[in-house]
Amino acid sequence: MKYLKVRRLQRGHGYRELQEQIDNGSVWHLQGLMVQQAMSALQSGACMLPKASFRDAYGNRVPSRDELVRGAKGTFQNSNKYYEELWKI
Repeated sequence: MKYLKVRRLQRGHGYRELQEQIDNGSVWHLQGLMVQQAMSALQSGACMLPKASFRDAYGNRVPSRDELVRGAKGTFQNSNKYYEELWKI
């Protein structure tokens, strides 16, 4: 599955705004519940990390998706797998 198709599927499943907040790094400076939702979406594959790294509100570094092992949580490959499984349903 291609990157743009994954992004379209994110919009169709209600993850557009959350993915945009992850992409621009703003989610890491929001209330705890939003950060938890972002982490859950990254773990499941509903969302992916951006190509740029960020710092969270505590100064911790959030890596880019390209810094992670291929297929790990937060990578494009993890999101691809998530949406391929949804597509089968």
